[in-house]
Amino acid sequence: MPGTVIVIILLLAVIGFAVYGTIKRIRYGSECCGSRDPNPSRIKVKDKDKKHYPYVYRIKVDGMHCSGCVRKLENAFHKKEGLWAVVNLENKEVMLRSKKELERKEAGQIIASSGFTMLSFDKS
Repeated sequence: MPGTVIVIILLLAVIGFAVYGTIKRIRYGSECCGSRDPNPSRIKVKDKDKKHYPYVYRIKVDGMHCSGCVRKLENAFHKKEGLWAVVNLENKEVMLRSKKELERKEAGQIIASSGFTMLSFDKS
């Protein structure tokens, strides 16, 4: 009987740690970004009319691993006026719409400042 109580207490402790870890990952994201801070607030694009964005680019990006990475990269583009980015984590790709022509170098700087690496830059 005392052995059963000890086993039950150990199982409850393991379950408690698992639930705590899951809640922490949901709230703060995974540790792939090297941070335990909450994800930054999403910066939303004010103008979502695709007709206003005549330039469209597909950019391959290396170094993204989680939804926190996606938000970080989208926010970096959305801080700049006239840019609208949608990041696809599965394809490691950014669909970038721009109101003015964008140089490869400028896009690379935005990506690099977010901690990622631009692999390709194609105008669609």
